[in-house]
Amino acid sequence: MRVFGIGMPELLVILLICLLIFGAGKLPEIGKAFGKTISAFKKGMKDIDEDEKKDEDKKK
Repeated sequence: MRVFGIGMPELLVILLICLLIFGAGKLPEIGKAFGKTISAFKKGMKDIDEDEKKDEDKKK
């Protein structure tokens, strides 16, 4: 499985580094914040696409 061109070994190394830097207690909070950020970004991109479609429809 490859996510953004990163394989499983690379993801494990990144997770291990994060665990060492932030500790086990902070990782769930960081993951939750990251998930919310990604969701907000996707919603914003969707809103932009919808606005562009509305503008195109008005021009017709």
